[in-house]
This record gives sequence, C-alpha cells and structure tokens, in this order.
Amino acid sequence: GRGRLRLVAERDGPARVLGGQPQPESDDPDEPDAQEGGEAPTEEDLLGVEIEITPAGKEMKRLSLLSGGEKSMTALAFLFAVFLARPCPFYILDEVEAALDDLNIDRFLELLRVYSKQAQFIVVTHQKRTMEAADCLYGVSMGGDGISKVISRRLPPAEAAA
Repeated sequence: GRGRLRLVAERDGPARVLGGQPQPESDDPDEPDAQEGGEAPTEEDLLGVEIEITPAGKEMKRLSLLSGGEKSMTALAFLFAVFLARPCPFYILDEVEAALDDLNIDRFLELLRVYSKQAQFIVVTHQKRTMEAADCLYGVSMGGDGISKVISRRLPPAEAAA
C-alpha cells in the first residue's frame, strides 16, 4: 500500500497548510475565542495531521475509515518512519499489534528484527507470537498472597530467532 501524510489546520474543517492559502482570522466579538477572558488559539494549536492511506488492493481512504488492523499498520509505518528520521537508543511500544491479524503480526515482528540491530525495543504485549520473538521476557504475576512479583526469562538464541 501507499500513504500520504499532510500537515493541516483545523479551522472550518481540515484545510491544507503547506502550499495553501491561510484563512483570515475573525474579529467577530461573538466568537468564543475573541471574547474577554478566553485565549485565542495559537497557530500551533490549530495544526494537525491528515493521513490518507491506500491499503494493498484497495482505494485511498482517510484514516477514520480504515479497519482497526489497517489503522494499526498505518500507525506502525508512521512510527518506524519517525524512528528512522530521529533514531533513539530504545523505543517503548504498548500493545501496538493487538488489532493485527497473523500476516501483519509477522510483518511487525520482521520490522522489530530488522530495527533491533539499531535500537532496543521494549514491547508490552499479550500476543504469544510476539513474546516468542523476544530475546528476554518480563512478566508480572500475583501470588495467592496478593503480592505481585516480576518474573524474567532470557530466551536462548535459537529460541529467540524462531
């Protein structure tokens, strides 16, 4: 698939900011932001991101019209693009693959394998397949006495590479 990300201003609905004409500010005292005591939003407050995606074999859609799995894959593509543009020593991902089907979990795990050579990933997950791909697992378990304890397990290289 393909995607397009645009910076937009939210005034009277999404409007193009880059390459578009700015909309004039209103001097109408009846508008909420122009009333005494209210702060007018700054230009930065009005900016947002509009995402349009063309999933493989489908027509272009806005993010709001995508399925949960398509939204997750779009978010992951955006995150990994940011990771490439602004590398960090580690990243924390919290259940990002929860809405993915088996094929897309495989794609996500492949991204983790490729980029784990450049950075460390801390992934919160309930997916067994994601856990199986990890080098090390940490879990929290509560015993019969109601006290939580942290359990860790480092996986052997052969098991971690599976």
